[in-house]
Amino acid sequence: MSGTSLDGMDLIHVVFQFDTTWKFKIECVETVPYTIEWKTILKDLVNVSKEALQQIDEDYTTHLATVIKDFIKSNNITEIDAVCSHGHTALHRPEKTLTYQIGNMPHLAALLNQRVVCDFRVQDVELGGQGAPLVPIGDELLFADYDFCMNLGGFANISTKIDNKRIAYDICPANIVLNHYVNKLGLEYDDGGQLAAKGSINADLLQQLNALSFYKASPPKSLGLEWVCDHVFPLIDAYESHMNNVLRTFVEHMAIQISESVSGKPNSSVFITGGGTYNTFLIERIKALSNNKIVIPSKAIIEFKEALIFGFLGVLKLRNETNCLASVTGASKDHSSGKIYLASKIIQN
Repeated sequence: MSGTSLDGMDLIHVVFQFDTTWKFKIECVETVPYTIEWKTILKDLVNVSKEALQQIDEDYTTHLATVIKDFIKSNNITEIDAVCSHGHTALHRPEKTLTYQIGNMPHLAALLNQRVVCDFRVQDVELGGQGAPLVPIGDELLFADYDFCMNLGGFANISTKIDNKRIAYDICPANIVLNHYVNKLGLEYDDGGQLAAKGSINADLLQQLNALSFYKASPPKSLGLEWVCDHVFPLIDAYESHMNNVLRTFVEHMAIQISESVSGKPNSSVFITGGGTYNTFLIERIKALSNNKIVIPSKAIIEFKEALIFGFLGVLKLRNETNCLASVTGASKDHSSGKIYLASKIIQN
């Protein structure tokens, strides 16, 4: 799994078991950071030509195979049913029936000499869906004890059950914006939100951010880097504010949008994962603005829940069971999404 925050490639070895309900056991995990070269390439995918993107896809798939093989070897993993790959999102414009994840090419299976399940988003978009978020089927079947499941990664997204239907959507940009500005200071991220905590809120900017039309749209809805580049960065950059004030304002914006997304169920449990959970200032602001029980799980779940669930999507695909919910993505029907490759041939589509 590789997300928009560009932390690196998340790898997980996990065993799933079904006996009336699904259970899982995490054997080992690892995040392999990106080199400066790969970070530079991945940050600019929306601006490259189609031909250049295809070559990047080839190179990224080869690199991904090397990383996976190293993970298998270093952890002495001998029994593998399948390698499940999300890859990395290069383009996501579902309104144009377009989504493209690099790292899902057929030769991944040949390079690994393993069965590969991958490319989970394309089919949903072809069926009229947003192609995202896909994690809610895991929330439904693996984390059903919580009223809300929220991930704070490049984007903040959430899933919950309403009228016995799983509903999920992207709430707002998160680390994709915070890290963008912190990177200008030569930092990877704002550790604990310390820089944001020292800043002051720009009321005009906050009002403009909260007024973006995306927040008025009803689910299903999803966000991508393109939307952030078109709508968020220009708003922030127009103010030329001190960096601490930019971070403080955007953290408040996130906290407002996040607290509003759980306001319909007061006193409910909100299970939060993703790198954003380490931003203690952000978590404090969410707690201050909401009337809910915030639950922070173990480090392995915080950091690898998405990788865990994409593995689970692969298991469901292999069983030809629903792994993509129409109620979440807006597709025309529930379906078993993804492709299965073996020895560089598609064996199921």
